[in-house]
Amino acid sequence: MKLSVTEEQQHEMRYAHYDGAPGVLVSGLVWIAAALVCYQLGINKAVWTLLIGGAFIYPLSLLVTKVMGRPAKTSKDNALNQLGMASTIWLILCCAMAYGLFLLKPELFFPAMMATIGSRYLIFASIYGRSIFWVMGVSLIVAANLVLFLAITPVVAAGLGGLIEMLFAVLVFSKASKPAVL
Repeated sequence: MKLSVTEEQQHEMRYAHYDGAPGVLVSGLVWIAAALVCYQLGINKAVWTLLIGGAFIYPLSLLVTKVMGRPAKTSKDNALNQLGMASTIWLILCCAMAYGLFLLKPELFFPAMMATIGSRYLIFASIYGRSIFWVMGVSLIVAANLVLFLAITPVVAAGLGGLIEMLFAVLVFSKASKPAVL
């Protein structure tokens, strides 16, 4: 069966990055770390845990991906690389906005970040061609709104973000493409 150009690019992305599962796992661990820091040391340090830890999600996920035997990179002509980079720039800008919300009203930080990360997973549905990213993204966005409108505490909010991502990490790993040569 002949794949379209987009399907071929998605296949390459799925193979190279193990369907994105390592990134979801590392992100979930960063959220859990932020929740633990929030519980032990307060929201100020938890915010920095999520922001600084978040900066290491991509390099750590590449390392995990390589350890799992995948190349963790795609050909330079794969147009989905540009979509990933555009969503990264958008992510950085949204992190700055979430930090601004934190300065105004600290309890807004974690729901803003959940909505941001959830929205980015919607883009991953196109990058990887996997509908599970739609479900994951919507789950985080719904959770963000529940946290916001139910005034859920920051420690619970961060824990919820981590729990959702860890559950989806297991799902994405379980459905990930088996290691096969392109």
